Amino acid sequence: MNHPKISKLQETQAQAKLGGGQKRIDTQHAKGKLTARERVEYLLDEGSFEEVGMLVTHRTTDFNMDKEVYYGDGVVTGYGTINGRLVYVFAQDFTVFGGALSETHAEKICKVMDMAVKMGAPMIGLNDSGGARIQEGVRSLGGYADIFYRNVQASGVIPQISAIMGPCAGGAVYSPAMTDFTMMVEGSSYMFVTGPNVVKTVTNEEVTSEELGGASTHSTKSGVAHTTSPNDVACLEDIKKLLSYLPQNNTEKPHAISYQPKEEYKFELDDIIPESSTKPYDMKTVIDHIIDEGSFFEIHKDYAENIVVGFARLGGKSVGIVANNPMFLAGCLDVNSSIKAARFTRFCDAFNIPLLVLVDVPGFLPGTDQEWNGIIVHGAKLLYALSEATVPKVTVITRKAYGGAYDVMNSKHIGADMNFAWPSAEIAVMGAKGASEIIFKKEISESADPTAKLAEKEAEYAEKFATPYRAAQRGFIDEVILPNETRRKLLKAFSMLENKEVNQPKRKHGNIPL
Repeated sequence: MNHPKISKLQETQAQAKLGGGQKRIDTQHAKGKLTARERVEYLLDEGSFEEVGMLVTHRTTDFNMDKEVYYGDGVVTGYGTINGRLVYVFAQDFTVFGGALSETHAEKICKVMDMAVKMGAPMIGLNDSGGARIQEGVRSLGGYADIFYRNVQASGVIPQISAIMGPCAGGAVYSPAMTDFTMMVEGSSYMFVTGPNVVKTVTNEEVTSEELGGASTHSTKSGVAHTTSPNDVACLEDIKKLLSYLPQNNTEKPHAISYQPKEEYKFELDDIIPESSTKPYDMKTVIDHIIDEGSFFEIHKDYAENIVVGFARLGGKSVGIVANNPMFLAGCLDVNSSIKAARFTRFCDAFNIPLLVLVDVPGFLPGTDQEWNGIIVHGAKLLYALSEATVPKVTVITRKAYGGAYDVMNSKHIGADMNFAWPSAEIAVMGAKGASEIIFKKEISESADPTAKLAEKEAEYAEKFATPYRAAQRGFIDEVILPNETRRKLLKAFSMLENKEVNQPKRKHGNIPL
């Protein structure tokens, strides 16, 4: 028979595991959501979760709060493994005060964040919270700030992943925003600083929670969400997949998976560039033919689609890919695509993930909208990020590389290690037509047939300059390669660059143009 003290512990643990009680658990399930504990159990390897702080309770007596006390205080915290690798996790429990953050709730989160940094392991936050626990006033706000500070101290030291699996409003949104990746669940999660009611009061706008800050809004319009998933389970699977490309911390390289070398020539790539230089093609098809089959994990898939970023494997090893996509805005760089690519580049550099840059860029997107929204300073972010990155950096120019955008897209001049170009590459200050109109302006205007003269001069300029050969003659391109040998060349280049080291000048930090 159990000793009474053992029975007491077992009863207390059972009570803690029920969170806010069965009725509220049923309500959570009715919304198509898993509970905090179910999410943790699904995310981590079976039997690996070790809970920290199960019996913590809040300390508030105001507003009769001392009459409503729950073990765990609305958040499940601890550690375990994902595919055998140590991770730390917190999962907010919506069945307890709507997952609202109290002083003790925040202390639990801070404790596991501190442990994650000390042990050099990823930190995963599963957010499902109505925000600050207003009964506690400034103490709950202080709790948020304690978490924010730790997010910043951990940035670039350990990977930080946030899954938004329910509401996330007010001060609660800033912690996910400072982590490396924010993942949202479609239809059941939202993020905003001020909710629809406040928006209506202040600006008189009528808007739903979904329109204001749902997964669709943040994955297409704002870029706040890096990925979206149809339900909780799919979101947790995406976290596992994402982690597989990342190292444990900034002192390690990403885990490589076994790879059997095979026929590395991809002849399908020889016909992928259309004859007309203005005709689009999908850069994702190029990516698929270069990487290990089926290994591409795209980030920001539906945001700023003129640039593609994501993780993949080459010969079983992680790489980060940044690629212009001529299917959207002709592959031009604009405000949103520059920010998207710069952010991704800096993450890869912080965590020792080599960068592959695929280039087909006619320039920066022209127009008052872009200029007034600061394309100069935002375009400079991508230039800064790629110049700053010290990981192995390899570039392949498939077609256009015009003007300043040629410089920005990981050119040799800003520190790329290997620069390849296909025979279809056009490396020039601008397109042949625009260049001819400027260089041969007088000749064209004085001609009996200006249209024919322009066409003649355009062909002459293209023959001379809209090729990869001038750049190759100067050593700005290391090798002009056949498209079908791209994968083989990349495998060799990244293998050669594996032990690259760069000694940085001593400084506190640079000042990226924000």
